[in-house]
Amino acid sequence: MTVPTGVERSRPGSPLAPLRIPAFRWLWIGVVIGTVGAWAQNVGAQWLFINDPNAATIVPLVQTATFLPMVLLAIPAGVISDAFDRRRLLIGVQVYVFVVSAALALLTYLGLMPPALLLAFTFAIGVGTALQLPTWQPIIAELVPRSQLALATRLDMINVNVARAIGPALAGLIIAAWGVPLVFLFNAMSVVFLIVALLLWRREPPVLSTVRERFLPALFAGTRYVRHEPVVRRILLRLAALVLPASALWGLLPLIAAQQLGVSADGFGVLFIGIGAGAVAGAFTVGHLKQRLSSNAVVTLCALVFGAAFALLALATNLWLAMPLMALTGYAWTTTAAVLMGELQLFLPGWVRARGLAIYLMVFTLCQAVGAPVWGVVTATFGLQTAIVASGILTAAGAALGAFVGIQENEHLDRGLADYWTLSANLAADIRPDVGPVAVSVEYDVLPVDEAAFLAAMVGVRRSRLRNGAVRWDLYRVGEDQQHFVELFVVPTWEEHVRQHDERLTPDDRRIEEIAFSHVLGTPTARHLLPPTGLNVTSTEVHHSGTD
Repeated sequence: MTVPTGVERSRPGSPLAPLRIPAFRWLWIGVVIGTVGAWAQNVGAQWLFINDPNAATIVPLVQTATFLPMVLLAIPAGVISDAFDRRRLLIGVQVYVFVVSAALALLTYLGLMPPALLLAFTFAIGVGTALQLPTWQPIIAELVPRSQLALATRLDMINVNVARAIGPALAGLIIAAWGVPLVFLFNAMSVVFLIVALLLWRREPPVLSTVRERFLPALFAGTRYVRHEPVVRRILLRLAALVLPASALWGLLPLIAAQQLGVSADGFGVLFIGIGAGAVAGAFTVGHLKQRLSSNAVVTLCALVFGAAFALLALATNLWLAMPLMALTGYAWTTTAAVLMGELQLFLPGWVRARGLAIYLMVFTLCQAVGAPVWGVVTATFGLQTAIVASGILTAAGAALGAFVGIQENEHLDRGLADYWTLSANLAADIRPDVGPVAVSVEYDVLPVDEAAFLAAMVGVRRSRLRNGAVRWDLYRVGEDQQHFVELFVVPTWEEHVRQHDERLTPDDRRIEEIAFSHVLGTPTARHLLPPTGLNVTSTEVHHSGTD
């Protein structure tokens, strides 16, 4: 099997177009197989104690142990992914998962797996997932052209949901025939294909900064970007509004299967087939749906569909009544995830893509990690049917956010690097990267007739500065000259400011500045204000011409 690099032209309208790119195809298949194993392992862990007197507590905690590592490690994993070779990171993660899963299988086979140790192993495997997802998602943007990025993201949703259908169904068959230990062994073996695909992938060397960004500054830069970017914040809020109440589906499904529907492990797997069938239908049809509806309308509609279908599940008395409802929940869940992830992939610039996606995954898993035990408590207190109905109502109610928290369409945006700031030659050449804080002032002359438009445009400038590295931003009017304004923003270090210049500006940032500067007389003048000690420079003010 050869996994070459490079991007080939494919018909962008075809849902399977990205699979014509060999590198994407083989890596995607490897991720599918590994995800099948992960879902099988999750079901095995839940089913191991399904007959325990404390099953209502243990089973949801398996879900929490699975997702908690993503909550804790997603952002650090995104920083690592942005800084290091993603191919090598993925290979290391697969080897780690193989070793941990094999040990889990052996100890379970020997009868040495109490609930606490099972949760610990589940957490350890979740650590591998937490490191893998923020690394794999940005690789998709490397493998396919931008015109196919949304299609590739939907295929990744198919990966997750095909695995969610096949993995539990396969786990049910394995458990019925040979027991839970073999499920854990299957998970260990499922990563081998991806290891081989990664080893054979002839990846073009990525274009990296000459100096690797340090961990903590990179961590803060990623979170700062999300905090000051309303487009990303709206996506995360809509995601949480669905996942938090809808997490009852995944946390309570084993109890629904065993207690309400009265099915065994193989019947439990069949429920996932229903979810997976709806999920695959959603991934293949969301493109056609998006031709007729906006992303905001699709997400709103899916919240209503999921809520209604899950609430009606409380009335199902057998597997066949439950299956079409499972398909509807799978359709709505996957369509929502595909739309939100697709818009986020299209919006994030390359320098912060892994960190932004990691924050998305953190919110996604935090809602499930928190929601699962909460719904377990609701079930133990009020009963299973009450918990199901309450979850459905709350999920449907989240659709109301569509009227207030809209989702922007991002396919038309250019998120490439725009090199339009230039540090002039008269800057001191020996400023140490760790020197800081650095204050940057930009001076503007504005006629009274243009003042209102200028002040309105500077709102966008403020957001641009803060999301690209500034920790503080202010705009002042000079008391001695009413037409003179001074913009002042502070960056933690000189290195961070250089990264603002060289790595983080997009055409959108340029457009924001051009709008503001169109209301200014002449050329704005920028100055860098540096700490007075610890520098080999002759002045504490460093000047250059033009904008900064």
